[in-house]
Parts: sequence; C-alpha cells; structure tokens
Amino acid sequence: MRRPRSTLFHRLAVMAALAASMVACGSMASARPAPQSDPLVVAAPAGTVRGRAEGDIRAFKGIPYAVPPVGEGRWRPPVPLAPWTGVRNAAQFGPACIQPTPGPPHIYSQDLGATSEDCLTLNIWSQTSARGAPVIVWIHGGSLVAGSSKERLYDGARLASEGVVVVSINYRLGVLGYLAHPDLSAESPAALSGNYGIMDQIQALTWVQQNIVAFGGDPANVTIAGESAGGLSVIYLMTSPYARGLFARAIVQSGYMISTPELKQARFGMPSAEEAGATLTRRLQLPSLRAMRATDPQVLTDQAAMAGFQPFGAVDGMILPGQMVDVFDQGRQAPVPVLAGFNSGEIRSLRILAPPVPGSAADYERVIRDRYGDMADDYLRLYPSSDMAESILAATRDALYGWTSERLVRRQTALGQAGYLYLFDHGYPAADAAGLHAFHASELPYMFGNPDRTPPRWPRVPDTAEEVALSDAMIDYWISFARDGRPQSQDTAWPAYGTERHFVTFDGGARPGAGLFPGMFDLHEQSMCRRRMAGNAPWNWNVGLMSPKLAEGSARCPR
Repeated sequence: MRRPRSTLFHRLAVMAALAASMVACGSMASARPAPQSDPLVVAAPAGTVRGRAEGDIRAFKGIPYAVPPVGEGRWRPPVPLAPWTGVRNAAQFGPACIQPTPGPPHIYSQDLGATSEDCLTLNIWSQTSARGAPVIVWIHGGSLVAGSSKERLYDGARLASEGVVVVSINYRLGVLGYLAHPDLSAESPAALSGNYGIMDQIQALTWVQQNIVAFGGDPANVTIAGESAGGLSVIYLMTSPYARGLFARAIVQSGYMISTPELKQARFGMPSAEEAGATLTRRLQLPSLRAMRATDPQVLTDQAAMAGFQPFGAVDGMILPGQMVDVFDQGRQAPVPVLAGFNSGEIRSLRILAPPVPGSAADYERVIRDRYGDMADDYLRLYPSSDMAESILAATRDALYGWTSERLVRRQTALGQAGYLYLFDHGYPAADAAGLHAFHASELPYMFGNPDRTPPRWPRVPDTAEEVALSDAMIDYWISFARDGRPQSQDTAWPAYGTERHFVTFDGGARPGAGLFPGMFDLHEQSMCRRRMAGNAPWNWNVGLMSPKLAEGSARCPR
C-alpha cells in the first residue's frame, strides 16, 4: 500500500526530522532482499544486522529506528538514524523505555531489565524463506506509562512460524513521551508539543516501510496491532493523517476511544495539554526547558507519576486532527479493514477503574437515576441492582472496551471497509479460581501462542489439548486477517460485522453470533454523545455511579 505524496508531507516539513524520514520511505518499498550466504545476516537500507536463530525462526532484536532522544533531543520529534556501517549485533533486546519505578507487585508485574532514554528500537521475527510476507507490527500496552516490546509474552516466533513477519516496537512513555508545554510548543517550528510517543510509532512504521523487504516482509501489507494502550495507539494511528498509508489493516484488542486532551484549549472537563504540562513543571519546580532536560529521566518520570501526570495523545490539529470520535464520525480515519474486540472480564483485574459497591440496591438505583435521567431505565436493564458488583464491572467494561470495539467496526463498515468483532469469554481453572475469568489481556497468551511466557503472577494457562486448540484457532484468524483482511479458520467462519452486527465469541472455541449485548452500544453511544454536546465532561471510565449528570435527550443525539 504505497503512501501518496500530498500536502500532508509538505505540512510536516516544519517538523524536519520526522518529515524527512516519512517522505523518503516511498522510494524504498520496491527494494528486494539481497541473497545472503548467512541467513542470520541481513543487509537492509538502514544497515547490516546479524540476528540469531530461534528454532526455525530468525530473530533480530534491539534494532534502532531513530536517534536516541536524549539531552536536547528530549521532547522533540524522532530523528531517523543515518545508515550505519559494519554489521550491527541484533541478538539481544534493547532496553525498555524509562517508566515509573515499580510499586507493589500485581498480576502484570515483570522484570523488564534495564531501562533507558536510548530505547527507540524494534525487534523482528521471520522465516529464512520469507519473501513478500504479511507484516504484523505489535504495539505494546501499559497505559502509555509502562511496558516494553521485549516482554516475553510478545515473542513473535510462533506467529512468524505461520508465514508472517512480526515486528514489535518501543516508544517513549509517560512524561517523556506525552508532555505538552507552552515552552516546548514555542521552540517547535510547528508550534506543537506532546505526542512524541505517537510520532515514535509513526517513525517505527516508516522504518518498516523502508527496510522490511530485506527481512522478507511486504511493506504494502502491514497490519498494526495492539492491546490496551497498544489498542489506543492503533486508534490514534488510524486517526492521524501522518500515519496514512503506513499500514493496510488494523487490529485493536481492548482499545478505548476515550476523550483526549486538546493541546491549546480546555474542553470536556479537561485542562489543555499545555496547561497540564505547565502545572506539572511548576509542581516539580522545573522553571525552564533547560532544567527540565537536565533532570534525571528516571527521577522526572517517578515524580511526574507521583504528581498524577496522565499521558495521553493531544489533539493538536496535525498529528491528531480531532477527537477520535469526531474523526471517525466524519469518515476521516484510515480506510482499512479492522478486527476489534474485548474480554468479558476486563475489569476483574483492573478494579481500580470501578467504583465501590453501594450499601444497598436502593442507593445504587437512586444514583443511577440521578445521573442518567431518561436513560436510567435502559441503564438498569443492562446493569441491574440485583447484582451490583457484577453490574459495576460490566458497565465499566462496556463503556471503555465494549462500546469502543463495536464503534470501530461500525464506523469502518460505514466507510465501506470490513469490520470483525469478537468477545473473548474464555476461562480456565487458575484464572477462574482467582476471580479473573477472561481478565484484561488474558487473550494474549492464546493469540501469540505463548502460554508458557506469561508474567510470574499471571494465572497459569494449563497445557491441555483444549487450550492449544483455542490458541491455534485464534492464531489462524489473526494471521489470515493480516494476510488478506479476512479472518479465517478451519473450524468456524467469522462473518463481517455488517448490518446484522455479527461477532465471534471465544469461550473454549469460536462461536459466531449476532447482536452482542443488545442495548449496550446504544446506551454508551448516547452517553458519549450527550457529554460531547455538553462539552463539560470526559467520556472514559467515569460511568455508572461515577458518571456526571447527563443532559436530557436531544435531537442531536438520536436514540
């Protein structure tokens, strides 16, 4: 899929480093891999690398895709590397990006080893024989705060064994990746700041366009994929004009199309991104850019996290041209097929997102009726007071992940692109015993085929034929979608969402259905619409008992 040269790239010229790499990538797409006497040595346009054999798969790890954003490079767009000379050792992962010092252990805790600002690297898994293979670029989760491409769960060897090239990427996190500030905007040729983590992802995709042929991949057949904050990142990339043409398909697992700050103005109950950044630096007593850039990155990251800094993309009119819901409603998102879904137990491992259970059913209903007004009956039908604990978990899940997943496939369908919706509802003994049936991210061991590579406190996935069969089916669907945009498996057909609202449930097998959770999408779409029209409240996990009081129905929010 060749990117058109358009005014987008001339506009981006004000961001010189990023623009140069993005405009140049088109000329690389027609390259062919040179024959190699040693299959572990690959001569790519970026330079020559030596990988390592992992069974029948070649792995190339820790390949830099941009200049390290340190010193004066901190809080600037990524700068592409000049091609290196000699053979670069690509046998080991690079360091993870700087992230907050770990607190008390939890289900997702793991030792990521060294961290550094010099972290803009990617990893590649491919078969030696790969030529023109589909490419999956994986974007890790972690709330845009934590995580790394080298997490064991994301090992791409199993997927690569099915004939795709797998790429996983690092990108700047937390305050280093998403800080907007008036002084940073003032020094920028484009008068912008923030969104550095998103620009890193765009630069990584540009690198893939320039170099992936040498590793056996097809730059015209790239699928971007991610889970949680990785899914959010995929939506950001679908929204951004500057990622247009860098991918042909998208997979969003437990993503969330929430409101996001605007760079210059306060909207939807949130301060502007610049104001939030200025407030943070005042609180941390950093009076200048020089002081900000001179601060130790780990200290800065820890202090920002303790001060409550929340990293999100900022609507700046360029990298992110508008609120995600607006861009999709206007049909301005990337016109690509989408596979999207969520897990039935998302909030079981994310209970911090849910409010406490009220003292009585009467209290629950009173608050819901006060908050939702003419929508309260619909809300209580879906989330009744008869089981308040489960209703609270389900409402928070649906407002974040369920509504987003269905909205994505609905909007792509309206755009004339195929959309495929799933619900992951699979449990297994260790997870169910811990009250974690189909918890957030629990599909990942199956989708990657890595049940033995989960974090230490993750409920152990049993080694049984049933679990292997589910994993094999999910891999078939994901690989075939990356190959030609249609998820297929030998066992069960997966129909496109279409007008009948088709979906597939993974609950030990794959079961097709139609009309997922009737009324769910309409309720949360109406809630979002009323908040958007009022302009004074965000739409995210402030749902149900934590919802603002919603305005009565409006002709501008059709039911």
